[in-house]
Amino acid sequence: MGRMTRSDPTPSVVVATAVAATAVVATANPHKLNELRAMLADLPLRLLGLRDLATRIEMPEETGATFQANADLKAIQVAQASGMWALADDSGFEVPALGDRPGVISARYSGATGTQEEIDIANNRKLVAEASGAGLFRGPEAPSARFRCVLSLAAPDGRVLCRGEGSCPGHLVEEARGSAGFGYDPHFLVPEFGRTFAELGPEEKNSISHRARALADLRRSLEPLLASPRTKPTP
Repeated sequence: MGRMTRSDPTPSVVVATAVAATAVVATANPHKLNELRAMLADLPLRLLGLRDLATRIEMPEETGATFQANADLKAIQVAQASGMWALADDSGFEVPALGDRPGVISARYSGATGTQEEIDIANNRKLVAEASGAGLFRGPEAPSARFRCVLSLAAPDGRVLCRGEGSCPGHLVEEARGSAGFGYDPHFLVPEFGRTFAELGPEEKNSISHRARALADLRRSLEPLLASPRTKPTP
């Protein structure tokens, strides 16, 4: 069957008419799950969250030294535990003037516990304090920064079926701006928009984000997989 699109004058949303495969998104972060669902909505791929599964699956500890190592680790372990494809994202924020910190430990940089919002606030406070202590906000320009992302899709037999990588360059700003987004978004200024990620709407952010670029890279291998009956997992 073909694909259906909305016919009203608002921006169209493409919806797949049939599901060819199902994958579990290996993340406990609901914001990442929602972003991935929105950006892959036009593919015949149903994405489940960990909470959608009948069996509770614990996320593995991120012990890898790189984004790719952590993405592979999470995808493989969740795929083996669920018996389905698993799509894992490992992403982070890097400030070159701080030795690319927080990098692979972006999500747990401050060591704080609590709700996701409380952890995000603590992580941002620590990063801004370090940048301020290093004098990075004294110059005429905000320090350069970037978001990086690696996505891995794994099968239950432990194979990594495909990967995608992407990055988004910008600047670290001292004052938080915007109320949308999550993580380091309020402190990440995108030069072409003159706004932070947290000031962008979902469509704007998803058009340029590191995760969107990683997904575009992943699609080159994912779309042929979805078209091949030999590689589709059993939902």
